[in-house]
Amino acid sequence: KIFKAGDTNQDGQLDFEEFMQYLKEHEKKMKLAFKSLDKNNDGKIEASEVVQSLKILGINISEKQAEKILQSIDADGTMTVDWNEWRDHFMFNPATDIEEIIRYWKHSTVLDIGDSLTVPDEFTEEEKKTGQWWKQLLAGGVAGAVSRTGTAPLDRLKVMMQVHGSKSNKMNIASGFKQMLKEGGVRSLWRGNGVNVVKIAPETAIKFWAYEQYKKILTGEDGKLGTVERFVSGSLAGATAQTSIYPMEVLKTRLAVGKTGQYSGMFDCAKKILKREGPKAFYKGYIPNILGIIPYAGIDLAVYELLKSTWLEHYASSSANPGVFVLLGCGTVSSTCGQLASYPLALIRTRMQAQASVEGAPQLNMVGLFQRIVATEGLRGLYRGIAPNFMKVLPAVSISYVVYEKMKQNLGIA
Repeated sequence: KIFKAGDTNQDGQLDFEEFMQYLKEHEKKMKLAFKSLDKNNDGKIEASEVVQSLKILGINISEKQAEKILQSIDADGTMTVDWNEWRDHFMFNPATDIEEIIRYWKHSTVLDIGDSLTVPDEFTEEEKKTGQWWKQLLAGGVAGAVSRTGTAPLDRLKVMMQVHGSKSNKMNIASGFKQMLKEGGVRSLWRGNGVNVVKIAPETAIKFWAYEQYKKILTGEDGKLGTVERFVSGSLAGATAQTSIYPMEVLKTRLAVGKTGQYSGMFDCAKKILKREGPKAFYKGYIPNILGIIPYAGIDLAVYELLKSTWLEHYASSSANPGVFVLLGCGTVSSTCGQLASYPLALIRTRMQAQASVEGAPQLNMVGLFQRIVATEGLRGLYRGIAPNFMKVLPAVSISYVVYEKMKQNLGIA
């Protein structure tokens, strides 16, 4: 990034003149960033000023966490940062503004675990102007497609256990795989994955657009957007995207629980559902699906924030950058907790989507289905299929992260 910014004549080399020019320009930007943090203009940045500045960006941290951030920059141990310390710390770090410095800890939606309930990603004004945002969305979409394809057998097993698992039909991981292989061979393990991959593009686009619109509506008169407003905007954007692509969710479930030869593909499945059950069938299970967004996204964000705060408080000694493994770990744990909280709703949604295709199954609504599951199988029945669901989290997160990083390199995203 330094090389790109400095090489003004684009000759592929950075000469002394260009390097000096880069340093001057970069110093100017760092001076502006320093001044924007130094609220009382005393030439020093204190912990309270860091707290205040991050609050404006919609991020709430404690004074203790702000001190940890300052410690990583503070060279003389005064617990304040003067201009010289600030410049020395960021001179060869191409971060040019406060938003970029705090981006280490941005809770990214790159970690695709196959469930599309996450709050959308934030993009800075610069990213929107330079077109970096669509490259990041494209990289995330490709990462999601590869990740979902890689973990599709576990995802189909989860759906089968949710729909067919009961006290009388004790389906576990081994017997479930055996059953699927016997019924349709190895290819059948990827049944329904096509729709799951195809829906990434429209869902991401709608979610991103809707998030920007809701943020505009909820921005206060002072032009600031707080954490609550961001969360509400994100949840509403998720609900809008889910509403738009929900028929594809129903198709995915029907294809996953379908028998070999029942449907020749996605369009054949849609035609048969429309003919037999009418257009209403494409929104079966919609209510539990929308209700699941709030506990999932809320707990996911809350756990992530808690883990982030803990790390910054206890382990951030030399830098505020936690590194790949800590970020991946925090993302995995938080999304797993979110899934755990919203899983009963996800199970009821899947059962409602599949009800008509299961012979002899009564057509129940959300409350009726919930009561029936609890009465016949107990509370454990609401968590059928959670084992393969958890088994796919770690490989899904790892695959999506690796592919995302590779895509970023190929698309030239810094």
